[in-house]
This record gives sequence, structure tokens and C-alpha cells, in this order.
Amino acid sequence: MAERSDAEAIRRIYNLEVTTSEVTFDLVAWTLEEQQEWIDAHSGAHPAVVAVGEPSDGPPGLAGSVLGFGSLSPYRPRPAYATTVENSVYVDRDQRGRGVGRLLLEDLVRRATEHGFHAIIARIVGENEASIALHRSCGFELVGVEREVGRKHRKWLDVVELQLLL
Repeated sequence: MAERSDAEAIRRIYNLEVTTSEVTFDLVAWTLEEQQEWIDAHSGAHPAVVAVGEPSDGPPGLAGSVLGFGSLSPYRPRPAYATTVENSVYVDRDQRGRGVGRLLLEDLVRRATEHGFHAIIARIVGENEASIALHRSCGFELVGVEREVGRKHRKWLDVVELQLLL
């Protein structure tokens, strides 16, 4: 489980994607306080989790070695959606290709199953082939593409929606 002490490491991973990529539709980097509030909001059936390696695995100069993080969030606010969650997975760029994302996603699927959810939705920017491939390798199926629903860095972005029934 992610703890408040992980906030700076999570924020570092996430904010790099906010400012330099299209994998998240956030446009403004998060503050430490916002990241701590996000962690506080992800508990119980909607947890945030971290993958932690040996100190030599992580970036130099940071307390701890958070290699990546993931979360389960409510899919939609209306009550009929209560048995569906949305997942997110982010891996430090220096740790990609080492199985960190798979470990995080498998842990989220396990937790969603234990909490009695029926479906997990992944909404991934269309150009993020690595994340799409990760989800497909874990049993997620393509259920649709939302064309040009986001705009970032002067580009129109598609969102690919994948689903896993538990």
C-alpha cells in the first residue's frame, strides 16, 4: 500500500509524465500536498500501491526506492457502477521493461477481485502501446476507442478502453 511517505517519489514519477508526455491528461504538475491527498483518498477497496525495490534500484538521492505505483479508483460516481473500478499504473522510466508494471497490475487485479469488484476498466492514451500491451497480456480486452477526446502538447489524443471481467 502507498503511504504518505511515498508521496514525493510518486509525484516525481507522475509529474515527469504530466510535463513531458501524453500518457496522462493532467496538464499541471502536482504539488506534494495534492499527491498526499491523492494517497489519503486511495484506501480500502480503492487502494494505491507501490512497487519498492532495493535502494540500489531506485533513483539516487531519494529516500526509499519507489519503482512505480498503481491505483484502483471508482469508475463512475453513480451507484450502478459501484462494482466497476478503473486502474492506473505508472513506472519510473528507468525501471521500465523489468516487470514492475506487470507486478503492479497483477496486484491491482488481485485486490479488485478480493474486494468483490466485477470489472476493471483501463483507459489508456492511444499512443501508449506499452501500456496497452501490458494490459492485454494480463487478460484485458479492447472494448473501444474514443477518438480525439483529449488535447495535449498540440496533439489530439485518442483513448483506448480495455476491460477485464473478474
